[in-house]
Order: sequence, then structure tokens, then C-alpha cells
Amino acid sequence: MLRTLSIRDFVIVDTLDLDFGGGFSVLTGETGAGKSILIDALALALGGRGEATVIRENAARADISAEFQSNEAIEVWLKTNDFPREEGVVMLRRVIDSAGRSRAFINGIVSTVTQLRELGEMLVDIHGQHAHQSLMKAESQRELLDNHAGLSADAEKVANAYRTWQALIRQCHEFEANAKSAMAERERLEWQVSELEKLAPKEGEWIAITQEHSRLSHAASLTTGAQEAISVLAESDQPLLSQLFLLQQRLSRLADVDDRLNPLLELLESARIQLQEAASTLNTYLSRVDLDPKRLQLVEDRMDAMHSAARKFRVPPEELHLALAALSAQLAQLTESGNLEALRERKAQAEAAYRKLAQALSQQRAKAAKALGGAVTAAMQELSMIGGSFAVELHPCDPASYGLEQVEFLVAGHAGTSLRPLSKTASGGELARIALAISVIASSATTTPTLIFDEVDSGIGGGVAEVVGRLLKRLGDARQVLCVTHLPQVASQAAQHFQVSKKEKSGKPVSRIDLLDTSERIEEIARMLGGLEITATTRKHAKEMLAI
Repeated sequence: MLRTLSIRDFVIVDTLDLDFGGGFSVLTGETGAGKSILIDALALALGGRGEATVIRENAARADISAEFQSNEAIEVWLKTNDFPREEGVVMLRRVIDSAGRSRAFINGIVSTVTQLRELGEMLVDIHGQHAHQSLMKAESQRELLDNHAGLSADAEKVANAYRTWQALIRQCHEFEANAKSAMAERERLEWQVSELEKLAPKEGEWIAITQEHSRLSHAASLTTGAQEAISVLAESDQPLLSQLFLLQQRLSRLADVDDRLNPLLELLESARIQLQEAASTLNTYLSRVDLDPKRLQLVEDRMDAMHSAARKFRVPPEELHLALAALSAQLAQLTESGNLEALRERKAQAEAAYRKLAQALSQQRAKAAKALGGAVTAAMQELSMIGGSFAVELHPCDPASYGLEQVEFLVAGHAGTSLRPLSKTASGGELARIALAISVIASSATTTPTLIFDEVDSGIGGGVAEVVGRLLKRLGDARQVLCVTHLPQVASQAAQHFQVSKKEKSGKPVSRIDLLDTSERIEEIARMLGGLEITATTRKHAKEMLAI
């Protein structure tokens, strides 16, 4: 449930910190005092749409934080999405700056607004004051039935299956319309793939073959050069190694006279050893140099073939293997999509899969429709619509993304009248009462711990209002319920009563919310009963309503 709400610089709220308890709580106040601002601020913290216009005048940013009591489902969600878990609580925060930029936080860690909204939907369910207007739309009626029955995921599966089926229908139509051009394209790809498959280029082959060609084409000059080097070092009439040996002998004799020549002798010895190693390495190299004219011709032929293919397919020679892979993939895709019989088979399978899911959804909707109709009918009796009834009709329709039926709400306002579409029969007051009954019943079926009703009791008065209060109070026995109301009969049923008022601060309006004690509740209920002039009679009536 919602434990605390902190609001900074939001619309006409400068600073506000509220603590909430369980059960049924109400917010009341004069028209224009800003009763719905608290709901709007909370909706923003839950991932609602945010704009710079919500920032209080002359403030840099709006900042809203909401702390909720956690539960097992919330802990699982936090763990799955890699957010830290605080013992027993979860904190949601939203900041919007003057440029309209939004930042979201979950337990102090930056999150996306989508994540904030996803978590928020698990924590709070908000029923707006215009909820009854949406009941006039067929789409809203269908969504309400699915949400009430927990069928939203099944409906999404049906929608996905429908999209797959329709995509294959379009593919079949496109194939039939473009069969001639598709055949020509397929023949072109087959020829290109065949040409490249004959060549069979391999990854890295071009680099390897150019290196081999360079080595083979220069084999003669490499051999001659290596032999000349060996001759100079060790095999000529006066090789360097022999001359160096004679020089070492002469200097050795001189070193006997002057030992300062010894370091030079060491350097010459090192040079002689390295020259010997060089001569040995050259001999080894000569033994491995490949003088193979036939191999050279084969390599040149392969290079010519790859050059020719590269020009033909307009790619570098080293990318021929990639061109073969790409063209093969295109041919495979075209072959698959170009097989009309295979396409028709896939289309039939997709249709069968859709109908199986849609029929299962239809069966579940039928059960849910009967249960919802009975529950709303029972609630209508409590809301002074004695003898009235409510039903959810499922009309078969052509296959659509939402299933095989249209959902329609039917109502009979009182005994002796037949069921007719809700949009054509219900008066404003009846529609408000039916909408409230549906909201309460739908909320009873959810596991959302906090329910908020924003003036959903508009259009209701008298004894019905007292019944509405009792309904909300009963709902508050199982979960936390917050209600913005203008009805004293509803407000008097609450366990907590908050009053919203508007004051002047530095010449500007500022909204504030106070938790009322018993005496203050009497005054507020009396105001709601009698207007600005509060008399002893209205106070007495307020006490009676509060059972004081």
C-alpha cells in the first residue's frame, strides 16, 4: 500500500509530505482547491506522462516521491529487473525539469519511465472521474471485461497470432500479383549463385593466393640473390669469413703486444659467428625456395578467375565469399516465399493457430461475462436501481485482432424494462452508478494493493451516496482505498480524512492538504452539508453521519 507521498513544486503545491494508513481514506475540499492534484502527482510518480507545465511557477523542477509497502510480487519484479531491494518498502520517484526532461528512479536507481509505469501498475489502480464516459466505447468494454477476468495476456496472444496470419495473407497476395517478376529475380539469383559456387571462393583465400603468387613469381631472383650472398660470405675466392679469420689472427698477434686490442678481437669474433649463422640460414632458405612453373601457372589462373568474378559481381576479390553467402540467402528467402503452395500451407497453419487461441479466449470471455453481469446486477440493487439488471453480451464477428466476438454492455435501469445497449439507455446518474459498480467489482477481482477513486461518485447523491460510501469502506477492509469526493455521505465512512485547501503565499495560490482530527472532520462534513454557513444543525447532522 501507499505509505508516504512527497511533492515538491507541482502545479500549485510547493511542499507537501503525507503519510497514509490502510483502509478507506478520503480527500475533500472546496472546488478548485486542488483535490485531484494529489492524484495527478501520484500518477506522475507511477510513470504517467509528464510535461514542463506541471512545474510550479518560477520553480526549477517538480519532484514527486512515493513510498509503498512491498510484497512478494514486487520483490520478484525488482530482482528480475536488477533493482536493489529494501526491506519491506519500494520507493518510486519522478523529476521533471523546466525543459520538460524527465528522470525516473526506483529505490534510488535510475530507471526508464516504462519500468516505472510497469511497476506502478502492480502497486496502484486509479479510476478517474471520467471513467463512465469510456464505458460508451466498445473497445473499452472489451478491455474492461478482459482485465476483470485476467484475460489480457490471452488477448495479446490472440492479437499476435492474428498479425502473423494477416502477414502471410498479404505475402500470398503479393506473390500472386508479382509472380512473373519474382520468377525472373529467382532465375537471376540462381545463375549468380551457380557461378560463384563453381568458383567456390573461401574466406581469406585472396590474401593467401596473392602472397603465394608473389613468392612463386620471384623464385628465380630470390634464388640468385641468396646464392650470391652465400658466395660473398663463404664460397668466393676471397670470402668474407676467410678474410675476417686472417684479420683476427693478425690482430691477435698485435694484442700480445698491446692488450687494449682484446675488446676489438671479441667484437670481430662475435661478427664472425653471426656471419656463419647468416650463411647457414641462407643455405636452408635455398633448399626451400620453390621453383615450380606449373604451380605458378595454376595460381595465376585462379587469380584471373577471381578477378573476373569480382568485376562481374562488383565486389573486391577478397569479399567474393561474402557475396556468395548474401546471394544464397536471398535465393533461399525468395524460394521459400516464392513457393505458393508452401505459403498457403503456412497461412492455413497460422489461421488454425489463431482460431484455436481465439476460441479459447471466447470460452473464457463467456464465463467472465456471465460472472460480471451477475455481480454488477447485484451491485445495482444496492445503488437504488431496484429490479435493474446488467449483462455482457458477446456478438460473434469476423476474425479480428481482438478475437471472434464484439463485447457489448447491456443494461435495464429498472424492473419491467428489457436489456438495451448501455450507451443508448442509461441516464447520466444511472451511468455514473453503473460505472462505479463496475469499478468496485473490477477492483475486487484484482490483486493491486492500492485503489484510487477520483470523483467517481459524481452524479450521485442522497441515499445512494451513503451506499457508495459503504461499498468503498467495505472495499477498504481488504486493501487500501483513496477517494477524492464531494459527498459528505462518502467522506463520513472513511477511516482517514484529508482536507485540501488553497491559500495565498507571496501573492500566489498554494495548495495544502491536512489530516483532520475528529473535531475538524465535523467541521468539514458540516461544510460539505451546508456550504459556507455552518450552523448547529449541520454540525449535529455531521456528528450523526460520523456516529459521534
